[in-house]
Amino acid sequence: MNTTLIAMGIAGLLAIGLVITVGAVSLLSGSFHFLFARPRLEILKSEFGDHGFAFSFSWNAAREPGKFDIVKVRLFNPFGSPTQVEVSKKFSAGSSDFARDSYMGAGMKKLLEAQGIEEASVEVELISTSDNLTQSFMFKGKKFLEQLSQARETVKTFEEALPAAPGKPLYATVQRSFIAEPMPESAKALKIATNPEFAGDFAAAGGAGAEAQENFTVSKVWIDPGCIVCNACEAIYPEVFEVTDDTCLIRPEAPLDNGLLIQEAAEACPVEVIKFNK
Repeated sequence: MNTTLIAMGIAGLLAIGLVITVGAVSLLSGSFHFLFARPRLEILKSEFGDHGFAFSFSWNAAREPGKFDIVKVRLFNPFGSPTQVEVSKKFSAGSSDFARDSYMGAGMKKLLEAQGIEEASVEVELISTSDNLTQSFMFKGKKFLEQLSQARETVKTFEEALPAAPGKPLYATVQRSFIAEPMPESAKALKIATNPEFAGDFAAAGGAGAEAQENFTVSKVWIDPGCIVCNACEAIYPEVFEVTDDTCLIRPEAPLDNGLLIQEAAEACPVEVIKFNK
């Protein structure tokens, strides 16, 4: 019984320790982000003078992605005149650390020259219209004017200091084609006995004194399915065989009295589709 209670107590302490550890890690992570990774806005020197507002904006775009494209500057001046001024400007969207210099018009000059601005509050708001995000920064009027007057960095110098974006990797690809190159032209002729060019070769192969084969007539010649249009038969006996684009035909009124040539054509056929009756 005592052993069971002790084991349960140890398990409970371990569970409490785990909860405390997770909570501490979460608190430290949030504190780190608040201190070092929160969005930051710096006031820069504008080329438009009292009618412009230049700034740089840095934030953790990986944690909170967005494309900011509007800047608003608001004056809250309850004890001065005018009591409230707001100017805004749309600019080209920035999706990572960026700087912009916008012409805000006469409203910006009116804001800067308001009576009592030193004791007022100035809010700078950046808006992402596409992502419905807003980042707001509050300044005391005196501090806002000091940063404007002391600004020396411009948009150009800020952008020059940014690290260069890594270029896209380029991969060399081998050009391939599924279409075969045309066969080179050749002067080679079909080596068959009926070709006069090779008559001597076939005569020698028959041997000296070889008996001549007696010719015969055929009653019928036809082509079975499977012709591969190799042209061998037409080269041997064009008066009988006609090779088209997709098959071989027997010519009308083809002479059937030279059975030896028809037999030679049948023997030369690589798929053996030429048939005849003696």
